[in-house]
Amino acid sequence: MELTANAFGRSARKALLDKGLQEALGRTTGRFLAHRDAAVAAFPEFEATRERASRIKRDVLDHLDTYLARFIEEAEKRGAIVHVARDAAQAREIAARIARDEGVTLAVKSKSMASEEISFNEALQGAGVTVVESDLGEFIIQLAGEAPSHIIAPAVHKTREQISRLFERHLGEPRTDSIPELVGMARRHLRAKFLSAGMGVSGGNFLVADTGSIVLVTNEGNGRMGTVLPRVHLAVVGIEKVIPRMADLPTFLRLLPRSASGQVISSYVSIVTGTRRAGDPEGPERMHILLLDCGRSAILEGKYREILKCVRCAACLNVCPVYQSVGGHAYGWVYSGPIGAVLTPLLVGLPEAAALPDASTLCGACADVCPVKIPLPDFLLELRSDAREQGLKTPGEIAAMKGYAAVMKRAGLLEATERIAGVLGQFFTKGKGIGGLPYPFSGWTERRDFPAPAAQPFRKQWKTRRGARGETR
Repeated sequence: MELTANAFGRSARKALLDKGLQEALGRTTGRFLAHRDAAVAAFPEFEATRERASRIKRDVLDHLDTYLARFIEEAEKRGAIVHVARDAAQAREIAARIARDEGVTLAVKSKSMASEEISFNEALQGAGVTVVESDLGEFIIQLAGEAPSHIIAPAVHKTREQISRLFERHLGEPRTDSIPELVGMARRHLRAKFLSAGMGVSGGNFLVADTGSIVLVTNEGNGRMGTVLPRVHLAVVGIEKVIPRMADLPTFLRLLPRSASGQVISSYVSIVTGTRRAGDPEGPERMHILLLDCGRSAILEGKYREILKCVRCAACLNVCPVYQSVGGHAYGWVYSGPIGAVLTPLLVGLPEAAALPDASTLCGACADVCPVKIPLPDFLLELRSDAREQGLKTPGEIAAMKGYAAVMKRAGLLEATERIAGVLGQFFTKGKGIGGLPYPFSGWTERRDFPAPAAQPFRKQWKTRRGARGETR
């Protein structure tokens, strides 16, 4: 997948002017957030469950090698063939080799963010395999030739009118604004693919160490169909998705749907354990599990290791004011929102994604909603510091932040600065914010709006009001 993370500023400006995108984002992310809040409010044990999930994930990070070894052992006992890829290039080679060795010419694939990291579809297509996305959202963006813009709702940036035009152009279907009719069209076109595919490809929400199982949490039946109907099943999963025991799974099933879409439980929870056994009515004859390292081991050894606790619920995207304004494509790679602003620089290198840690207001809402308590705002600040240490910040930005820190440490200087800003700010105010400041502040206002300063600072207003009331303290 093409990496354009450092073009965030340009991409964001374009997104803000896209009326269709703004309409789609306003309708969908707000709904997810409202449903999440209602689901959490109705679950008194949410915080206790959240703390328990965080502890389990922390234990996994402390003993990842042990749990992975157990998972591989148990999966192989049940007939699976496990492959481990150190990087994206090796992962693509392994995936293409599996398809060739298994004689696959058509694969149906359910939604997998991990597969996006390695450009999985392109790898199989290069090996002569047709890959059909079977998740409705992924099917839509495949027709559009686009990447996902949301972790759980990859086509969140599309309106139903845009989808209808896509189906008309690519599937020959008549125009309609009816969502059930659009779903029916996709189902008709996909059903034959499931019946003729030689391989089903899935991701994995969790890897259960003590049973060798892969757990899929979905709201569509395509994930389950893709793992049981084709002769071969290939699961592409990051190594951090392991959990110690099947007994730990209910903890995460209580959190993930509530945090993601506001559901008490997802429509489908599929537990896939090995190949078809004698007497089983369905299931794959052959099963491959492709475990992705792709930079995760390096993260595990550093100060950002807790980012690997992420369960990909997208709660941080739904609550983030930046994501709500610009959508997922502006972030320029697989992951967007606060999780993407941290994870992308760690996976691809900070120089390739230095713009993303700045794509945040640091409001802290992402940390408040994270079901496994990842300190995302702290990581964003730390990455900004790393960018400075690596020489990725301009001298103007550094000077501006030093000046800001000096002013904020001195009450008298702050008060004087506020008075001056109130006078000068009127010359640079555009609407409700300041833009187009001269150097050295131009780097700041080029990519973000700065609130217009009040004509009279708050402390001055407070003193005036107290004086009018005759107060001395």
